[in-house]
Amino acid sequence: MDAPTLPFRLPLIAILRGITTADIEAHVGVLVEEGFDAIEVPTNSPDWTRSVAIAAQAFPTDVWIGAGTVLTTDHVDALQAAGGRLAVTPNTDPSVIRHAVERGLLVAAGCATPSEAIAALHAGAHLLKLFPASVLGPAMVRALQGALPPIPLFAVGGITPGTLPGFLSSGCAGAGIGGELYKPGQPVDATRAHARAFRQAYLDHAA
Repeated sequence: MDAPTLPFRLPLIAILRGITTADIEAHVGVLVEEGFDAIEVPTNSPDWTRSVAIAAQAFPTDVWIGAGTVLTTDHVDALQAAGGRLAVTPNTDPSVIRHAVERGLLVAAGCATPSEAIAALHAGAHLLKLFPASVLGPAMVRALQGALPPIPLFAVGGITPGTLPGFLSSGCAGAGIGGELYKPGQPVDATRAHARAFRQAYLDHAA
């Protein structure tokens, strides 16, 4: 049995924690130009629903705009109302996962153990997010691969261009990248440069 096909052309989810409504369009714009087509606005960012709405309205439908740190069914409903299509959780809460799936969202569910991973899959998650990946390490990826059915697994938390290849080699389909990609208030040129470094690290590994 093969793993489900990923919906992303570039399997790197850009996490824009702390982004503001004034900055969202410009930073998502350069990310899209650099090949990114999965964008996450964490719910602990200022006026996150408005940022999701701005991005969803500004960019093509084949760019997956969504939210991270989705912790409640209210977050799911607000995300859908804003036009987002991707829900990323830091944990495994079957009720939140099921609710998001029922609303037609693509769900990347956070897990750290085989039990959490299986619970997320039973609730309908489409992707799994190993979090915090920098703490658990590539060895955890290899261990999970032996316990799970075929499912795309993303490494999230502390990923850098230097550590990304190790997670990919261990079996991850992709990664979510946050602080090494974007910090609140940084110039758009910095976002572009960081995006290029991550994209090149992925392409070099895939070559």
